[in-house]
Amino acid sequence: MQPSFLSSFNVNLDLALEARDLVRAQTGQEIPGVLVDREDYPEASVTVVRVLEPSAAEIMKKPVGTYITIEAPGLRHPNREVHRDLAQLLSLKLGSLFHLPDHANILLVGLGNWNATPDSLGPKVINMSLVTRHLYRLTPREIRSGMRSVSALAPGVLGITGIETVEIIQGVAEKVRPELIIAVDALAARNVERIGTTIQLADTGISPGSGIGNQRAGLNRESLGVPVIALGIPTVVNAAVIASDTIDRLMEELKSSPEMYRVFRSLPPGLTDKMIAEVLKPFGGELTVTPKEIDSLIKNAAMVVAGGISLALHPSIDPGEFGLYLH
Repeated sequence: MQPSFLSSFNVNLDLALEARDLVRAQTGQEIPGVLVDREDYPEASVTVVRVLEPSAAEIMKKPVGTYITIEAPGLRHPNREVHRDLAQLLSLKLGSLFHLPDHANILLVGLGNWNATPDSLGPKVINMSLVTRHLYRLTPREIRSGMRSVSALAPGVLGITGIETVEIIQGVAEKVRPELIIAVDALAARNVERIGTTIQLADTGISPGSGIGNQRAGLNRESLGVPVIALGIPTVVNAAVIASDTIDRLMEELKSSPEMYRVFRSLPPGLTDKMIAEVLKPFGGELTVTPKEIDSLIKNAAMVVAGGISLALHPSIDPGEFGLYLH
């Protein structure tokens, strides 16, 4: 898939791993200034992409920083043991992105629209997260050992509040004065197999709505004055990408029939893109797709993410009992 196709249909690659794979497929080599490590676990595989140079950031269209991708097919299914293992893994990887004292003050932000299921991951994670700031200031130090001060906010979206998300968070951050902000959001994927199965962590912040083409002001250290870790899970795929992948798959199948393959190869350049654009014309050329079981996918994902965040922020929580802290 060419960058021209992505730009024509306003497709943004939220996942750094997909952006890196796309460039590698075009060039046949690793991107200079990018380091990649891979780890395998019983329930997941983890890929760490480190963008080290500004030149690499320009190529990938991603800021310099660390991007951790957890690929876990079991995240889709309501298996409590698998979810517990994934929450512990998420906690481990999230903890690798920050170094804070036990008494640190953290703000959780659940981005997205709670009225739209595919975009409700952030608010649902906030509903399930262990929030302690209101108790932390009243609890004796001996009791609160191993638990940090955590506050949480689900600011909604511009279309509901009429206020830019970054403005709301800036106002709250000025009063709460967190030392770290963790922002959770639903993402858009390039591959349908990643919906509800992939978790991305990034220490570079996030741009709310970027996955569906809504470019909002970024939530990062520059705009908020404190480090921002972004955590997201893909919940939608652009319909143009699905259509393009279908055509590509058809072309591969036709290679076994040389005559038919030659016919398709002889089609005018850009014809398939034009056909896709015509089909999507009633939607302004843009359409995002989500599976019908998105409700259960969001529920499973929110529980794992909330559990992983709680384990990472509160070392005193028993990993085997993280479910008791989800409400």
